Amino acid sequence: MMQIKVTAPAQIHTTIQLPSSKSISNRALIINALGNGTFQPENLSDCDDTQVMVHALNDGKDTIDIMAAGTAMRFLTAYLSVTPGTRIITGTQRMQQRPIQVLVNALRELGAEIEYIINDGYPPLRITGHELQKDSISLPGNVSSQYISALLMIAPILSNGLTLTLTGEIISRPYINLTLQLMNDFGAKAQWLNEYQLKVEPAPYQSIPFYVESDWSAASYWYQIAALSNEAEIILPGLFETSYQGDSKVAEIFQSLGIESIYGNKTVTLKKTGKIAERLDYDFINQPDLAQTFVVTCALMNIPFRFSGLQSLKIKETDRMAALIKEMGKLGYILHETDGRILSWEGERCEMTADTAIDTYEDHRMAMAFAPVCVVMPEIRINNPQVVSKSYPYYWKDLKKAGFIIEEV
Repeated sequence: MMQIKVTAPAQIHTTIQLPSSKSISNRALIINALGNGTFQPENLSDCDDTQVMVHALNDGKDTIDIMAAGTAMRFLTAYLSVTPGTRIITGTQRMQQRPIQVLVNALRELGAEIEYIINDGYPPLRITGHELQKDSISLPGNVSSQYISALLMIAPILSNGLTLTLTGEIISRPYINLTLQLMNDFGAKAQWLNEYQLKVEPAPYQSIPFYVESDWSAASYWYQIAALSNEAEIILPGLFETSYQGDSKVAEIFQSLGIESIYGNKTVTLKKTGKIAERLDYDFINQPDLAQTFVVTCALMNIPFRFSGLQSLKIKETDRMAALIKEMGKLGYILHETDGRILSWEGERCEMTADTAIDTYEDHRMAMAFAPVCVVMPEIRINNPQVVSKSYPYYWKDLKKAGFIIEEV
């Protein structure tokens, strides 16, 4: 097992070129392919998930291995259903245990031809693509937004478009809205009819030049570093004030932790204000990927918190609730979980584990959210640091650029 020791500089003045948005890259690639795009989207993410998608769309292979990329599995399953030819889509052992039945059932209802090769309800799939005629479908609103996005993105090329009705609680509206905005950028006509219904006209995509903005989720770790530092000024190019990404909310929430965002031309500069809230209560239902960042930051700044809307954390790369409670315990903080959706800390402390090393649970966000702990403590050790490749392959390199010392133990 690999382990690294991370030590922070006394002050931080740096410019960091963040990875591009994975969410936008993956959607832009599918939409561009469905529109037979002549332009390749610019500034694409170089993370695993996006590279897998690029290969799947360009290599023309009959068997597509998307490895561990969940987004690619879902988006490509829908894409292949409307693209002529028969192909097999498969992935890692773990991917073959991740359910896809909700999406397959929905596509079959629209007329798609999809077979399970090994186990019903799970990849690998054999898909024969052809034109789909049916124009309306209903799904529970609490399923993964990637299923909903996958269906929306193919809708403009369905013979009669699509009316999609979502029932019950809708859990990931920002991601659905991101998909709609990108579809409309590429010439589709897609919108909410009311709170529960989406309508997409049968109007084909246009090919346009498209620039992918930087990833706000990745920016969150630099906000965290700025907040924990005594002195910091960090410039992040490629971020837009009016962003399509739900996680751009990070700028607003960090104001409570003393960080101001100054927007320039396609750039944001983080500066410390010294104005820090006494406690932070926030509902992360629309930004669950930011939860780990704020849990670690608030505890280390000694700011009690109550974070709700975290129910999706249990089904991410790992059970993030359990992982946070365990790893923060090693650092001497006692967190409380309430009914699977709330994490809180009211200042309770316990003995720190000697020679502590943070476990990452095959979860990129555990590694990135805990590394900045060294800004406050003399050092932090991180196990299996290579997990960051999923969304931010150059994270450790960027920390070094900012003056952090990273040594393999």
